[in-house]
Amino acid sequence: MGRLQSFQALAQQRGFTEINKSGGGTAVWFKRKAPDTARETHQRICIDGLSKSVTIYWMAVPGNLRSQTFRDVPGMEEWFELGLQTVVQR
Repeated sequence: MGRLQSFQALAQQRGFTEINKSGGGTAVWFKRKAPDTARETHQRICIDGLSKSVTIYWMAVPGNLRSQTFRDVPGMEEWFELGLQTVVQR
């Protein structure tokens, strides 16, 4: 359970807020109101208690849904950091 709480804490630190729970409470969905960059348009996070993983969904271009799944908190944290650095360097 600790890893799922760590995923949730990281999501909240990155500006995501919980929007609902589904599947008998096994999945929790978050969304970000104001994206930091265009790359993060319509970003959502699903924390899945059954697979003990997190999937981040975003739309890079209208109609082009992208996703990335993480099984550990450091990997998710690194992804956020790399994404921000890439945008800043442009």
